[in-house]
Amino acid sequence: MPDAEFPHDLTPHSAQDDLTTLDAEQLSRGYQRGQFDPLQVTQAVLARIERLNPAVNAYVHVAHDTALEAAHHARQRWQAGQPLSPLDGIPTSLKDLTDVAGMPAREGSLTTVATPCQQDAPPVRRLREAGAILLGKTNTPEFGWKAVTDNRVHGATGNAWNTALTPGGSSGGAATAAALNLGVLHQGGDSGGSIRIPAAFSGVFGFKPTFGWTAQWPPAQAASLSSIGPLTRSPRDAAAMLNVIGRHDAQDPYATRGQPEDWGVEIGTPLTGLRIAYSPRLGQADVDPEIASRVARAAERLAGLGAEIVEVDPPIDSSLEMFRKIWFTASLGVWEGCDARQREQLDPGLVENAMRARDWTSLELFEAFEARHRLTQQLERFHQDYPLLLTPSVAVLPFALNHQVPPASQWHDWEEWAPFSYPFNLSGQPAASVPCGFTSQGLPVGFQLAGARHADVHLLKAATAYMDAYPTAHPAEPYRPR
Repeated sequence: MPDAEFPHDLTPHSAQDDLTTLDAEQLSRGYQRGQFDPLQVTQAVLARIERLNPAVNAYVHVAHDTALEAAHHARQRWQAGQPLSPLDGIPTSLKDLTDVAGMPAREGSLTTVATPCQQDAPPVRRLREAGAILLGKTNTPEFGWKAVTDNRVHGATGNAWNTALTPGGSSGGAATAAALNLGVLHQGGDSGGSIRIPAAFSGVFGFKPTFGWTAQWPPAQAASLSSIGPLTRSPRDAAAMLNVIGRHDAQDPYATRGQPEDWGVEIGTPLTGLRIAYSPRLGQADVDPEIASRVARAAERLAGLGAEIVEVDPPIDSSLEMFRKIWFTASLGVWEGCDARQREQLDPGLVENAMRARDWTSLELFEAFEARHRLTQQLERFHQDYPLLLTPSVAVLPFALNHQVPPASQWHDWEEWAPFSYPFNLSGQPAASVPCGFTSQGLPVGFQLAGARHADVHLLKAATAYMDAYPTAHPAEPYRPR
């Protein structure tokens, strides 16, 4: 149960809202039994989006008519006993950095246009082929460059637990949508924590797969860091989504093979004997005391579920500067690709990063990539002894909207308050944020699990065991402080 008294209701307010609380497995079972159908569910979700989205700005484009049309066809397939997949008729959102045929992809930037895309990105194509109902696009910062969600096109997305606070980013719209049940499956992207950070701030499950196991095209700005992944209410929903999008696709030159046939194959198996390294601070991070206490309790709970918890720090001391070299250079690539008018339209923070990168030499960038290779090797060696690593997901609690860092802090860049996420983009490892309670103010806390590359199924097993034993809560309505 939650740790604190909440400032708003946690229960749905209508029978129609009840349909929006069901997970993918429950929906598929209900469709099969004829208890309800995809059209009823899609109508309920769209009504909830219409009612709640104005308070949080999670969706920046809602494909109302095409979603209803797709739901009508899904209903016919289920009634005929011929669903395309277990995800047929499941309401799904896409991040606004992802191309969806018939929908615009503004990417949070005034430098883009609202013209609908002509083709689907690989994960969208696979979701469409599986019969998922594509609801629309969720908000993101400009080109996903920062770990909060605001931009000059669509404005800021609010946190479901307190709309005056950020949900994190860059998949902040997806995380808020997941927290408020504005759909079941939500696609995010993660180049430095962009799935895990908003999952932690929003109290949902967010999973970054092994690099190359979820195809994407066009490539992200820092393509060698980026992974497409789910934000959902449970690891089971995430595994169901990954069974569709977690497939090789030749369109993505970074795509690799070897994905599990069933991403959830180990879900439900015991944690007995699973060795988990627990690093409360990654050796040096300054973590909010309430986060630290909730994560320490999560470690104890995992031990109670049979895991062997060993407190030890992995070797990642030098990861910040190598990440900045790559990340800021990606911003420089954006800036260089703009004309004079477009450069004036860019987010000033993105431009500042680009200008910092202008002073670096090609040798410095090369050295950052060499250091990245060494970091990856060290972490892979570490995971030979410790299959999973437990840390906080972030070091701070959600803070005020329209700020890159907590306003009262001395920090300048978002990476300074999110030291637990970007190292595992550098290494290409799978990593997830798992909700583990609430603060005294009713704000969610998450812990991170990271694993060796290609150990995604072990991570999903551990996350599911934890959430089955210690289920979380979700808000029925956004809390709007007076």
